[in-house]
Amino acid sequence: MITQDYKNQTILLTGAASGIGLAQLNTYLDAGATVIAIDKQPIPVTHDRLTPYQLDLSDMTQLGEWIASHNDELSIVDIFLSTAGILDAFTPALDTDFTAIQQLMNVNVNAAVQLSLAILPHMVKRQAGQMVFMASIAGQIAGGGGAAYTMSKHALVGWMKQLALDYADQGVHINAIAPGAINTPMNAADFAGDGAMAKQVAAETPVKRWAAAQEVADMTLYLTSPESSYVQGQVFTIDGGWTIK
Repeated sequence: MITQDYKNQTILLTGAASGIGLAQLNTYLDAGATVIAIDKQPIPVTHDRLTPYQLDLSDMTQLGEWIASHNDELSIVDIFLSTAGILDAFTPALDTDFTAIQQLMNVNVNAAVQLSLAILPHMVKRQAGQMVFMASIAGQIAGGGGAAYTMSKHALVGWMKQLALDYADQGVHINAIAPGAINTPMNAADFAGDGAMAKQVAAETPVKRWAAAQEVADMTLYLTSPESSYVQGQVFTIDGGWTIK
């Protein structure tokens, strides 16, 4: 069991309003952390150690302006959890509009890059810091999403690995998580009606079930704990065995 005390830790978390991000938010608040939380939707939690911001991460201009005006907050971030992401409904390349691809890439990759670049210099200066990027099995294999989503998650994994290599000797601890079928609002369509799609996904998953968002939050907690200090630049897959088939 992870018993890390986060009372002196400040966390920046994107995608905090629902699903995995909300589970991470509650987990780290329970562990004593101070959390700066970002989401396009209102964050359904109030806490004296929570500072929420409602931002559209597909809008790079808006994000850049927010970064420029919040440098003091970004300078004290100990842990960056880049969790925000959107899906593409498994859309093939020739059926995808380029504007939609740009929007997805902004949320899934470019926002993570912008925020990394804003936070990283402060971590390097302190010779300490941690980042966990929310990738996907679609960042490891084809078929885990449509063309745009798969591209975005491969790009995010590449960004994570290079950062991890370049700054490992400067005290910055960087990894990623690759979820498979996680029961979150993001996948609500699979559970619609009689839930036939959700049942099919569970049947095709070796462990025969979906994961709960809390399971991913618990993995995140491990990756930001002293117990994982020798783990660097790795993608931790949590998919019930999907990618070993």
